[in-house]
Amino acid sequence: MTHTTSTAAAVPVVKPDEMRAWSAFVHKVSGIFLDPSKTYLIQTRLADLYRTTGAGDWSDLLRRVQMDPTGRYRNQVVNAITTNETSFFRDRTPFDLLRHKLIPDLIDRRRREGYKRVPIRIFSAACSTGQEVYSTIIMLDELLGDLLKYDLQIAGTDISDQAVAQASSGVYSPLETGRGLTPAQVNRYFQTVNGGFKVRDNYRFMASFRKANLLDPYAVSGSYDIVFCRNVGIYFREEERRILFRLMASLLKPDGALIIGSTESLTGFCPNLEAKRHLRSVYYQRKTGTSATHSPASGKILISSTR
Repeated sequence: MTHTTSTAAAVPVVKPDEMRAWSAFVHKVSGIFLDPSKTYLIQTRLADLYRTTGAGDWSDLLRRVQMDPTGRYRNQVVNAITTNETSFFRDRTPFDLLRHKLIPDLIDRRRREGYKRVPIRIFSAACSTGQEVYSTIIMLDELLGDLLKYDLQIAGTDISDQAVAQASSGVYSPLETGRGLTPAQVNRYFQTVNGGFKVRDNYRFMASFRKANLLDPYAVSGSYDIVFCRNVGIYFREEERRILFRLMASLLKPDGALIIGSTESLTGFCPNLEAKRHLRSVYYQRKTGTSATHSPASGKILISSTR
């Protein structure tokens, strides 16, 4: 007798051997590790795909996904599994850190270096549907005023093409804008479109988004003042976390800052970075006398002394 979930048009329960196979596949295509306790993610988030493909069981669905020459099913799996909780100004502590410490200090340093139009480069890893990026732009506008006086570039990447598409469009539902934004912020930074809200073009064009797998050594390059990589490593096993965090470290300018999740730590992963504190916030910067370069060919971070 086949056990099923209790919902309408129920799908079969994922068996242990099926879960092992799905876990291996998800890890291969995304780097995310799903242990047996995450069986419910496969069963609930892939239920619609199961039904639409007419799969006979979860093993059959996996075969269909792997054999699909268009890659469409694989993208659907990635989109479903990597859909994570996000909101505007989620956990305000990092944005307070930017507002009261990192951005003012950065501007002061750049002006002492002789810049008239101060460059500000920010990267958001696993940016999901873009709320972190747009929250940063809103915070900068509120802090600095006319952002055209600054050379501002903010980039975000995510492994989900569906998430990247929404981030690029800058369109959000009333429920999404209602989480973390005040009515005044919605009125200033968004315009009404088709029952939702779209980030106004003059702010939306300050951001760029693209699809990327952060475990791909060629996925990301550049040099940034601020790197967000919040609550990303928690989905990876230790070796993948090492690759991830060292890649993030390699993206930092010599005085750049890396911001990770409040429950995460770089201990044992990035020996060339040290933790610094400001009020309730923790961020990481390169230790004095060290530099980091990323070797795409090997996927390794090469740490060297600049002394």
